[in-house]
Amino acid sequence: MARHDRWVMLTTLAVLQALTIVIGVYAMTTDFSLGALARQSPPTKPTASPPEGPSSVPVVTAGPVLAQLSAKSGDGPLPTKGTLTRQLTDALGDKAVGDRVGAVVLDATTGERIFAANADTPIVPASTTKIVTSAAALASLGPDTRLSTRVVQGAKPGTAVLVGGGDPLLAGPSAKPAYPKQATLATLAARTAATLKSQNIKKVTLSYDTSLFVGSPSAPGWKPNYIPDGEVAPVYALTMDEGRQNPRYNNPRVTNPPAYAAAAFARLLTKQGIDVSKSVRPGKAAAGAPELGKVDSAPIYALVEHTLTRSDNDLAEALIRHVALKEGQPASFEGGTKAVIAVLQRIGAGQGVAVSDGSGLSTRNRISPSALAKLIAMAGSASHPDLHAIASGMPIAGFSGTLGNGRRFVNSDSKGEVGLVRAKTGTLNHINTLAGMATTKDGRLVTFAFMADRVPVNAEPVLDRLAAIVARS
Repeated sequence: MARHDRWVMLTTLAVLQALTIVIGVYAMTTDFSLGALARQSPPTKPTASPPEGPSSVPVVTAGPVLAQLSAKSGDGPLPTKGTLTRQLTDALGDKAVGDRVGAVVLDATTGERIFAANADTPIVPASTTKIVTSAAALASLGPDTRLSTRVVQGAKPGTAVLVGGGDPLLAGPSAKPAYPKQATLATLAARTAATLKSQNIKKVTLSYDTSLFVGSPSAPGWKPNYIPDGEVAPVYALTMDEGRQNPRYNNPRVTNPPAYAAAAFARLLTKQGIDVSKSVRPGKAAAGAPELGKVDSAPIYALVEHTLTRSDNDLAEALIRHVALKEGQPASFEGGTKAVIAVLQRIGAGQGVAVSDGSGLSTRNRISPSALAKLIAMAGSASHPDLHAIASGMPIAGFSGTLGNGRRFVNSDSKGEVGLVRAKTGTLNHINTLAGMATTKDGRLVTFAFMADRVPVNAEPVLDRLAAIVARS
């Protein structure tokens, strides 16, 4: 029996060795390469992640897109303009996009227009506004800045003030760990309690300070149902779990996020052995008050990636206010939009941008396709390294964020480009937009923006087709 087992084993090894030799000869004689597989039609749905550990074959997702973020001048030929123009013009004629459409395709390296149709027309951008907000945040605040939530000593002995730092991702007691890693009220309570105990203080009167942000908590151009429907919470400097009653669900949102967060913090302090007075009221921290505890958010670059991938309205509205503070404007909708335009003008990207909020929920926003495509090209440029998080944060077609929900890039005219397009979506009633980047079949990085704001029903499949045409050009 042992002799038979050895014979089977030797025979199997011989067959495997012969097969390896045949494959090697085939690879050399046919110029077979794994790189050639990158342009094959990927699956219509993302596949499960492989087990941890080394893999003999790399998984191809958006490699062709990301590999070109530092594209050099002349790196790969431009697509044939005549063919691309004919295909895009035909797709733009689809009745589903309505009668007001703007489109542009740019060479990311030179800025040359490869295709343009109403490219400078101001159009309601919906959530592609977040590209503008993100660019301003990265350029003004810097990628490594963090948002801090603090507790400071109050004006009287035995008092403490919870100071909102404008971090809407601040996690409450029931939040689950998420990416990016969030600052938590529980950690803040533990640090504050430790400081108080070191001062032999075991009882405090707590108040909360929301003065970092000013003005209306809702923007001009927001529909009345946005907050009740859970699209966004009222904008305050102190909030936890983005104002959600349950961190796992958008709806319902709390009507008073600062009071809700402060009450949760008081309960956490109590669990840490600090007796907190029953009345927790708004207050104002004194300038230079001694700090009792502090927690920091993830860096701005990670917050921008989250904003774009998840199309996070609450975080976008916080970011625009932090830009306002950095640029010397009031941290309000009005101050934030003025600051954003000033930053964009400073980096040479202000033309064609007029906004009333940071998230794109406002129907008063107007941005041209050229402005969006130019910003995305800058994000992929070696001369603007601070903006790279825009490129890495945009959803990947068929895989992540608002392009990975199972409804995008699923038709026969776009599913072949799953994994080969990165783009930010925008959706409001009768408005569909898509702006992003792709690498052409010959290796040229291009950026695009397709925008329609008189859509009869739904133009998303057409926008996917347009992006797919660019990716395979």
